[in-house]
Amino acid sequence: MAASYFGEGLTLLHDKLYQVTWLTKTGFIYDKKNLSEVKQFIHSMQDGWGLATDGNILFGSDGSSTLYLMDPKTFKVISKHIETYNGHEVYNLNELEFVNGEVWANIWTSDCFARISYTDGKVVGWILLQNLSENLISSGQAGVDVLNGIAWDDVDRRIFVTGKLWPKLYEIELHPAEKKSERSIERLCMREPLHLL
Repeated sequence: MAASYFGEGLTLLHDKLYQVTWLTKTGFIYDKKNLSEVKQFIHSMQDGWGLATDGNILFGSDGSSTLYLMDPKTFKVISKHIETYNGHEVYNLNELEFVNGEVWANIWTSDCFARISYTDGKVVGWILLQNLSENLISSGQAGVDVLNGIAWDDVDRRIFVTGKLWPKLYEIELHPAEKKSERSIERLCMREPLHLL
């Protein structure tokens, strides 16, 4: 894409790659075989952060607490939900991935992924990954930035994560955490809303 765009969320739907861009409502569609641009589109989110699909619709995030469900043919919003956990809005939804019937969203500037029920906007669980960035920093990796990459391999049932300026891509397995208090979840995962526009 042109240097005037900052590429953000990207997802594969059928034989096309769909991508949104930061600070614009412009998106791009590419041919998955040769990455040539097929067309541009305009979406109705406030900004372009994350993008995922269940194979039928597009899920989008704009850095707020809103999860958008969009028609991939028209890019019109079909519905949208304010994401909540224990009655509190979950702000700064960033990178998205569709995993086993849930939308997973990285919470920007945290080491947490929210597991979201896209039908009602409730956060049904959390994935806490603070050890990954802590281990990178303690091993001398300078300049690592936020955790914000999620990829799901639906065929082999594998989860991959990474972050901005991370030198590694991790394949992770999930295990139930020790009982976490609600206060601990709020401290690790809940953030004040950020406004970058």
